[in-house]
Amino acid sequence: MRVPQGDFQLQRRPLRQRETLQAWDAADEYLLREVSERELLLNAGRVLIINDSFGALSVALSHCSPQAWGDSWLGQQALRANLAANDVDATAVTCVDSVAIPQGPVDLVLIKVPKTLALLEDQLIRLRPLLTSSTQILVAGMQRALPRSVWPMLERLLGPLDTALAWKKAKLIRVKPNLSLPLPSNPYPSTYQLEGTDWLITNHANVFSRDGLDIGTRFFLQHLPQMAQAQDVVDLGCGNGLIGLQAAAMNSAATIHFIDESFMAVASARTNVEGVFQDLHNAKFYVADGLEGFESGSVDLVLCNPPFHQQQAVGDHIAQCMFRQANKVLRSGGELWIVGNRHLGYHLALKKLFGNATLIASNAKFVILRAVRT
Repeated sequence: MRVPQGDFQLQRRPLRQRETLQAWDAADEYLLREVSERELLLNAGRVLIINDSFGALSVALSHCSPQAWGDSWLGQQALRANLAANDVDATAVTCVDSVAIPQGPVDLVLIKVPKTLALLEDQLIRLRPLLTSSTQILVAGMQRALPRSVWPMLERLLGPLDTALAWKKAKLIRVKPNLSLPLPSNPYPSTYQLEGTDWLITNHANVFSRDGLDIGTRFFLQHLPQMAQAQDVVDLGCGNGLIGLQAAAMNSAATIHFIDESFMAVASARTNVEGVFQDLHNAKFYVADGLEGFESGSVDLVLCNPPFHQQQAVGDHIAQCMFRQANKVLRSGGELWIVGNRHLGYHLALKKLFGNATLIASNAKFVILRAVRT
């Protein structure tokens, strides 16, 4: 990445062979150009960077000792790796997970608009107490990923706006804080009662299907296996933990491992386990890159509703990585169960990895597949 602050070597996470996507976009470049041209760092004692996908902004501004606030564990790992790749001390940037709150007050705020606007709303509400009347705020994103509702949200929660001309298909918005605006109560985390149960399900702002049960999970819950001998069951990519919750209810002797790379997802899952069982009920929680930390042959059952996108990039590489990890950590005779859209063809990948793939159930949109570690 070549920007006014210098030339930087950047990589995405997770690492892939023959990576075709870069670790920054024109919105990152636009923000860094604006910071340089307007000399915004001259009076910026404390810099806050929000939703820095893979660390491009934080690495370029590392000499300012910024705070980087976001929901992605993989994003944090990419940031740390990119600091090292550019010979920057790891302590130059302070990573703040999305459930925590950065230190304030802040003088300069750079915001990349996330895919989930509920996350942006939650962040803006929690950002407001950290602002002063002189705080400089810049918001950016690629045009194709910026819904019109971003502008009124920023104006309602932060203050008046000035939108710069588009550049390389990126938009940049300057915001002047209006501290007299009424600050609404934060609607996140939200709750709903899971249909057919008395379980109250808590969901932080960036959790998939936070307002109700999604149709894929509903279908999966109807067909989850009961394995009396299972000692270790994994809810991989757990989201709010519904699949693991049901697995815990059906396999009471097993330890349930809840794993997601979203801090908000794992926080939601922990709250839901405590709410349903009044304790952690043999549950363990991990914010991590899938099953990377698990030993080979240490798990009996992996349950997964794999994502088919990472931020704005659509593809099956995350699912394929999950399948490879499951094949490694399952004990002999252990099982991977997944639910996925019919058109994604996951059975082909499972047959290639495991040598088998059984169709458990299907409907017009989804299939449930089982693969057994031989």
